[in-house]
Amino acid sequence: MSVQAKRELLAQTGLRYRAAPRQQKRVILDEFVAATGYARKYAIRLLGQPSVPPPAPITRSRARVYGPDVVDALTVAWAAANYVCAKRLVPFLPELVASLERHGHLTLSAEVRTQLLTLSAATADRLLRPLRERARPRSIGTTKAGTLLKHKVPIRTFAEWDDVRPGFMEADLVAHCGTRAEGPYLSSLVLTDVATGWTECLPLLRHGYDDVLRALDQARGLLPFPLRGLDTDNGGEFLNFPLLEYCARAEITFTRGRAYRKNDQCYVEQKNGSIVRQIVGYDRFEGELAYHQLAELYRALRLYVNVFQPSLKLALKRREGSHIYRRYDAARTPLQRLRAAAVLDEAGRTRLVALAEALDPVQALRQLHLLQAALWRHAIASPPAPPAPPVRFILPDATPAGAVESGGDVSPPVHLRPPHPERPRRREAQMQTSATPPDPFAGEADTIDAWLAAQPERPAATRSADGIRTERRQRCQGCGDPFSVFPLERERTSAYCARCGDERRRAQARARMQALRARRRTGAG
Repeated sequence: MSVQAKRELLAQTGLRYRAAPRQQKRVILDEFVAATGYARKYAIRLLGQPSVPPPAPITRSRARVYGPDVVDALTVAWAAANYVCAKRLVPFLPELVASLERHGHLTLSAEVRTQLLTLSAATADRLLRPLRERARPRSIGTTKAGTLLKHKVPIRTFAEWDDVRPGFMEADLVAHCGTRAEGPYLSSLVLTDVATGWTECLPLLRHGYDDVLRALDQARGLLPFPLRGLDTDNGGEFLNFPLLEYCARAEITFTRGRAYRKNDQCYVEQKNGSIVRQIVGYDRFEGELAYHQLAELYRALRLYVNVFQPSLKLALKRREGSHIYRRYDAARTPLQRLRAAAVLDEAGRTRLVALAEALDPVQALRQLHLLQAALWRHAIASPPAPPAPPVRFILPDATPAGAVESGGDVSPPVHLRPPHPERPRRREAQMQTSATPPDPFAGEADTIDAWLAAQPERPAATRSADGIRTERRQRCQGCGDPFSVFPLERERTSAYCARCGDERRRAQARARMQALRARRRTGAG
């Protein structure tokens, strides 16, 4: 029982105890001692004296130090930084306020600027507390273990990421499949630099190793530093021979984390939630239009996150008994950490400085909101909308050439083979037997070619003859929804989807059991 509950019980029981006769007082005292656990003499003393109301809180009249002008300026800076916590926002305020004043979003007096730049993180949290909102959904996992090459890729744990240079990155895939993982859907390749926090996100039309290789090659052209190391999980899209050979040719150190230990990829896992899930969301996205729009969103997001999003980095961690003490350094943006690392040449440093000065944080955030709304119109969970061309990310005029280009064409790869020449066919037999079934694709060659050209995002396994045969969709006779028959279910001729088929089989099993019981009762009678 809490202290507050004991006080409330004392206030109710004390009046009855003092007004009760001697014999009834003993009963009330026993109940009070049993409920509160107090010693009997202490309980008698509490019940015998009148209850004293708790002291009122002490209020001291003190003038407010930070007026509404400081709160308004802090709110504008907080919104421009995409509502990060105060411990990340306050160290970044000098550079952020200068950028907001340079682009005309803030006009501060000398007194207000001094108060704003001398705020502590606790004071900023107190001033921003009425404006905070928190709501974070969850998603499902789609990583499938790839056990073939585990002995060829060494393991690196989270404790081994100490004293590393920029260029050693963690990689992970984020699936945009909504609440179901079947069928084609978009994915995002997320790369996070361990030393600086520089993050690159690239869209994938399919969840496969060939798309990962293509996106990884594109990311190397976007990074302002060379890629020296790559650390992934144990999924089959990473543990494969093509990626292993690619890293060997490019002299990239390829490592992996331990199975079922997400903390080994703690840096990229944190970015999955704070960047991809926060901006893109948890809906399902399919098709080329959604792919193009997601690519445009990531073009804007990489600039905003790496230039205007400060983050904390663990500097010290020690254990004393059962307690773990952590100490973090001052919050800095990935661009600030990269400039302090002294790994860039003079041309690269000048290009990044010009990029940071040309970007307007408020305008970049507004464009992010427009690109978000354009992407969410392609979500499968939302009501169907008419197809629209992708909304493009507009760069500022003062941006230096070559500083923020996307590093190549973002058009989705089309894995279509050239049409085979027409071959002479055998003369058809006069009669068909069970050994020579009819061709299921007779007269449908043009239809199949058009279907493949219109759906380049289909998985490679469904582009063969067996895949086309088994991927033909039909409507379920139970629920009416379209469903596909996959290659492992080729022999199934049911006209029901998996869910309705299971329910139908259970109903048939119940009917057989009832019939069997009826026959047994009839025989026993």
